[in-house]
Amino acid sequence: MSFSFQNFTIRNDILINLGTFLSRRWSGNNKAIILLIEDKPPSTNLEKSTISIPSLRYYSGTEFQKYRQWRVSLWYESMKLAFSTKALSSDHAFGYILNSIELKRIEILGLREWRGMENEVIFNEGISWLSRPLLNSLYGKHKIVEAFSQYLITGYVKGELFGSESDRIRDAVTFARELINEAIEKNHKTEWIEHQVPKIIKILQIDSLFTVPIVTLRSKIGLSMTQKNLIKEIERVIKIRNKENEKFSNDILEGDQIIREYQSLVKESKKTDIKGYSTMEQFGLAVPDNVDLDESIIYDNDLITKLKSAIRSWKRGWREIHEITGDELDIESIIESQAKPFLTDFKLSINTKIALLLDHSSSIDEYELEYKKATVALCEALKFLDVKFSAYAFSTKNNKVTCWVIKHPEVKWTSINARNLVQIKASGGTPLAEIYNLLLPLMKIYKPDIMITLTDGEPSDYHAVRSTIKTYKMNGIHMVAVGVGKNVNNAINIGLNLKYLEYEKILVVSQLDEIPKRVLSLLQV
Repeated sequence: MSFSFQNFTIRNDILINLGTFLSRRWSGNNKAIILLIEDKPPSTNLEKSTISIPSLRYYSGTEFQKYRQWRVSLWYESMKLAFSTKALSSDHAFGYILNSIELKRIEILGLREWRGMENEVIFNEGISWLSRPLLNSLYGKHKIVEAFSQYLITGYVKGELFGSESDRIRDAVTFARELINEAIEKNHKTEWIEHQVPKIIKILQIDSLFTVPIVTLRSKIGLSMTQKNLIKEIERVIKIRNKENEKFSNDILEGDQIIREYQSLVKESKKTDIKGYSTMEQFGLAVPDNVDLDESIIYDNDLITKLKSAIRSWKRGWREIHEITGDELDIESIIESQAKPFLTDFKLSINTKIALLLDHSSSIDEYELEYKKATVALCEALKFLDVKFSAYAFSTKNNKVTCWVIKHPEVKWTSINARNLVQIKASGGTPLAEIYNLLLPLMKIYKPDIMITLTDGEPSDYHAVRSTIKTYKMNGIHMVAVGVGKNVNNAINIGLNLKYLEYEKILVVSQLDEIPKRVLSLLQV
């Protein structure tokens, strides 16, 4: 593998897509959700089937090594979804010990089903050696708890144990292994192990409520390690796992099993960058880098279903309308004295290219969630109709106006785009002219037929907005505004304000779920 290949950064959205697929496959839970967080150890919410895992930046080494560590972390969290029935906080001794035992139990169960992960688990143990606390730097109960966890999970400890410390750790780990074997043999769940933890607490001679300092928790995985030291650690793990007879060391170091998988991710990331995301910064636009919020909260499936049902005939490309003459006679219409009893197939044109601009100023804060739900429903409908569109939003972050890319013109709408949207927090004013000027170079390249701006506020500079709208018109882009009001009177006032900005068409809504239908009505030619 070439050096440049190993050090190509994989996009977060690509990681989420693959991570979601892998976690659902590994855990057997089709509702598993992956959230990317920053600078926090991986964790799993069993009730919500949600895995929170850091991005590759949390790990160290080459990008390929980072990905391998990230993948193993995801596998362990997926095994929790598959085999664990309870999880406690690791900030006290009782929970820390229970979670350590559970980690070993689910590893054994997981490797029985996913034998191909053994090499990756060994690699992960080897490369994360430096990130484990040195026992010689810990004292008292801190040292005992950490030593128990290290010895149970890896089969060795980092540092030295003396006298009774060594005896207590050895006896406690022996008992813990017996518990794990019995739990696996008799199919006991997490709660059964939980009831046995006090016995281990007694063997270790510590307090179950003892607070485990953060220093004993892994805060950084795979700290910088030389190739020589990495090989040494991998060989030690191989020996402990009784795999000495094989050429495992080199195979594990190279990661031959998942090179192709990594290559495909690199290619997909490059493809996405080529499509334009990597060039967005050149235009002064931004793509949300933190994607720790779950997009499911802005998916209103009922609204989306109703919307798709209402426009299902658009998908077929034809719809029936009543005429004075036509191809078919509607008997029911005659019975009801319909003035136009004949039916004619009418072809709908949906070849319009659209750019959506979403106002995320502080004024939408009180109904931000419903606003996002309506936006997602609109985008799902546009996707359903095969309409080419892009989507952007603006807000203020760190006292700076930012235009966010929700969906690039050349990519298909997916849940990843919805996840981009849910990350954006409503804040700041409505600097429409500044945003229009920021987007103009991009609009000249991709040339949408219509730019639709959804807003509920007054722009900061009316004159500047009118001037910019005129520039867009001169470039052949039709400018449309959708005013979003809290009620009918508010919507009317917003409509009057927008009228002075010289948009070619103005729509106003007083109910957020009206937005998709009103916007889609523009597509009927």
